[in-house]
Formats: sequence, structure tokens, C-alpha cells
Amino acid sequence: MTNSISSWDANKAAADAVERKRAADRVSSGLKSADAAPAEAPAKPVAPAADQLQLSAVALQASREPEFDRSKFDAIKQAVAQGEYVVDHRKAAEAFLNLEQLIKD
Repeated sequence: MTNSISSWDANKAAADAVERKRAADRVSSGLKSADAAPAEAPAKPVAPAADQLQLSAVALQASREPEFDRSKFDAIKQAVAQGEYVVDHRKAAEAFLNLEQLIKD
């Protein structure tokens, strides 16, 4: 992952700001000249380009493939539906305690 703060370039940012100012000045001067000559049709605003999201190959694969055992899930689901799934309360309590230990650390 790229750290946008550490890769920030002050010189490039300043050059971008100057270019944006020049573009704004060009638009502003264009509007002023349009006011002086009302016979011209107003320019249509240009729509900005659409934003795009590009996922890495790992992210694409993760979105396609679930990280669980489908057959085990289906077996547990069926056992719960039939009332045959038995919960080991001691094992569940130990798992919660272990989770709390991890959170505290």
C-alpha cells in the first residue's frame, strides 16, 4: 500500500497549484470576454472524468473466493436446522477468553 503522506512532493504540489490558478484565470478571462460579447453562445461545461477504482490482483481474488470451508458450513447449517448441533459450552467460553486476552494485549 502506498503512503500518500510520505510520497507527497511539495514542488509538484506547488506546480499543480500554479497550473490550477492559471486554468482558473483562463476560465475567468473567458467569462469576462463572454460578458463583453453577448452574441456568442455560452460554452458548455465539461464534465469531469469519472472516478475509477482499481483493485489489486489479491483483492480481486479475495472478493471472488470466500475463505471458509463450504462443505463444513453446509454440514453445520444442516445440523442446526435439524436440531442436532451440539455446542460445547466450555470450548466456546475458552474461545471468548482467548479473544479477550488478545484484545487486552
